[in-house]
Amino acid sequence: MEVILTQDVKGKGKKDQLVKVSDGYARNFLFPRGLAVEATKESIGVMKSRNESVEFQKQEDVKHANELKEKIEQVAVKISAKAGDNGRLFGSVTSKEIGDMLLSQFHIKIDKKKITLPDGIKSLGFTKIPVKLYPGISATLTVEVVEEK
Repeated sequence: MEVILTQDVKGKGKKDQLVKVSDGYARNFLFPRGLAVEATKESIGVMKSRNESVEFQKQEDVKHANELKEKIEQVAVKISAKAGDNGRLFGSVTSKEIGDMLLSQFHIKIDKKKITLPDGIKSLGFTKIPVKLYPGISATLTVEVVEEK
């Protein structure tokens, strides 16, 4: 019997996948637990349209991420901070500060978790920082830290 899985089933398949299982397994295990529905022409059509919708949304997300990557790589965020005589900062510039300045200076909203900055920036000057926008798509943001006057 062919069924469409409504949830991931270990050893059988992923959600919205058409799989062939024995009649007893489908009737006694999958259907009562709501893990699958019978594969009729109507349910197969619904599954295909749902899969197409998910694929279209992924393409839109990739397109948006690429546009955002272009914007981010063309700008340089300028942040002022207090520093000592040798150019070392008192404290550090964090990913939250970078995200806030990116929003205020260029109206680009990036979640601080996507900015890859392990320790923070601790010195004056230019720093290149990777920003993860989408799986497989990342941009390089230029951050300039200048001395606060």
